[in-house]
Amino acid sequence: MVGLDTPVRGVVGQRTTTALTRAFGIQTVGDPLTHFPRRLHDRGQLTDFGDLQVGEHVTVLAKTVSVKSFTYRPKTGGQATRTEVVVTDGHRQLLLTFFRQPWKAGELKTGTVALFSGMVNVFRRQRQLLQPTCDVLPGHDLDDDFSDEAARRWLPIYPATSAVSSMQIMRSVELALDALSDVADPLPDKVRGEHRFLSYRAALEAIHRPTDQAQWQAAAARLRFDEAFVLQTVLAQRRRLIAMLPAAPRPARGDGLRGSFEAQLPFMLTAGQREIDAELSSDLGLPHPMHRLLQGEVGSGKTVLALLAMLQVVDAGGQAALLAPTEVLAAQHYRSIRILLGPLADAGMLGGADDATAVALLTGSMPAGRRREALLQAASGGAGIVVGTHALLEDRVQFADLGLVVIDEQHRFGVEQRAALTDKAGFTPPHVLVMTATPIPRTVAITVFGDLDVSTL
Repeated sequence: MVGLDTPVRGVVGQRTTTALTRAFGIQTVGDPLTHFPRRLHDRGQLTDFGDLQVGEHVTVLAKTVSVKSFTYRPKTGGQATRTEVVVTDGHRQLLLTFFRQPWKAGELKTGTVALFSGMVNVFRRQRQLLQPTCDVLPGHDLDDDFSDEAARRWLPIYPATSAVSSMQIMRSVELALDALSDVADPLPDKVRGEHRFLSYRAALEAIHRPTDQAQWQAAAARLRFDEAFVLQTVLAQRRRLIAMLPAAPRPARGDGLRGSFEAQLPFMLTAGQREIDAELSSDLGLPHPMHRLLQGEVGSGKTVLALLAMLQVVDAGGQAALLAPTEVLAAQHYRSIRILLGPLADAGMLGGADDATAVALLTGSMPAGRRREALLQAASGGAGIVVGTHALLEDRVQFADLGLVVIDEQHRFGVEQRAALTDKAGFTPPHVLVMTATPIPRTVAITVFGDLDVSTL
């Protein structure tokens, strides 16, 4: 019984396995079968050299006779390479010309047999194929039986390297397909039936050995769905785990810092902003962590909504940290928050409001004195809001009661970096709000950020 987890060396041989492992990390039978073609090449029927017509797109089977490379100076300046390859079908010869592809001289050494596809034209009274595609057939000669290759009009083209060609990958895939026993379908029967998908085994066969383009597209649709289905299953499990985690509820108060800030706002929130503000406020009042993505264009009001959420947490006795990807953006957020809050950001200072909080900035380039002051404000709880860059992720940065983490342009941060900041909340996970100005289509947001609730301004 050969399954997807069976070592591939028993199917393709040790030498091929070594090459595939070095190039792509392929080790099991399932690995080459999930090394999917990047496109499907329609090479048409093989054409005899005696039937080549100028202006026609043809595919020929031929063997390299000679290879020459020349350097020339194009009109745009600099130097470029022209490689001329003469091939034969055993009786006649044909010129192949490649511009700016010097590696072709090594790929098509004398004696190499390959399938060449391209447009027939005439150069110096000699027929040629200009810039043809080529699929090398390693270990073959013109006298070999090419019935399988010749019969296959639709040729899968795989991601390849200089050491492992697309054709070599195709041969390994075919050996794996032929050896593979029946495999369990990862999709439930109900889901597969609802979408009228091919079975998993049939999809693998069709993606690698299609009889027509429609079959290949049907297989690709099934296998793409598999990837999304698995991802969504993992993200759903993550959402379920998050919902089971305890968090300190930070419900909104009728008065307090947030109320004072809303009262002094010089503008009214739009209907869309009020709706998202209500979502954020409700999430923060729940006994499990908020995990929400807020997306909106620059100037759409994300900062004001994030600030309202941060002030709600401060009113509940917690702190909020805003992580920005650059020092310029961190400083911009710091200034914007202080301007928006006015006296409400001047806790302990002359002229500061009675219910004010402090806003601290922490970056890597700050002078040592200001840095120590910001670290003390964060650790003591003196600063209700701490804005910073990657400096916030350092081990020596501590918070008295981190209740909310806001991450701006979150795609600029990895999972480990996000975890490094949320872990500073201790045993009780903080609420998390991530923001982006990059437009994300709804389907992409659901797929990639499936563990987050999505709000769009």
